[in-house]
Amino acid sequence: MPVRVLVADDHQLMREGTAALLAADERIEVVALARDGREAIALAARRAPDVVVLDLNMPNVGGLEACARLREGGGPEVLMLTVSEQEPDLYAALRVGAAGYLTKDMPPAELVEAVLAVSRGEPRIAPAMASRMLAELGRAGPGAEPEDPLAALSARERDVLALLAEGLRNREIAERLVISEATVKTHVRHVLEKLRFRNRAEAAAFAARHLS
Repeated sequence: MPVRVLVADDHQLMREGTAALLAADERIEVVALARDGREAIALAARRAPDVVVLDLNMPNVGGLEACARLREGGGPEVLMLTVSEQEPDLYAALRVGAAGYLTKDMPPAELVEAVLAVSRGEPRIAPAMASRMLAELGRAGPGAEPEDPLAALSARERDVLALLAEGLRNREIAERLVISEATVKTHVRHVLEKLRFRNRAEAAAFAARHLS
């Protein structure tokens, strides 16, 4: 049976080009194309792909939030395909359940093999990024514990992050914590900066998985 794949990218040329590349291999069947994370989630529920190839930065629902929601309850494997070579983006993707992280300048044949590997439960990370990650871990020294990404947050910032995971708006968070809405905005900004998320949706998706 071929590996069933859904491709999500907000750029039509990239979306259709990736789909055509994958579909040319007889081991892969492209079952759906999505223009953003929201559409990817809806199509995945209907088409039941084995692997979802997700762009990181998309409108409506971004790649990180889409990945977190797709992986809930043991959903399809997710392979991030992005232009970003920033380590924080890689770590954020892995935290929300991505099985792979590749950059869009990779050779086409490697993308095909990565999709097949991810479908078998084998992680795939862009070689250059994997090398930097291993070097960073090596500098941490033997026996070093992995850094807790939440350690940088204050107790109040953790409270705000937990309420973001519930989908509350700033006004509702202010009422729940009995603080001003302006203070909530400040806490949200600090949370995004410290955890290196682009928006509150990505922070909420992360919190939903790690603050349960």
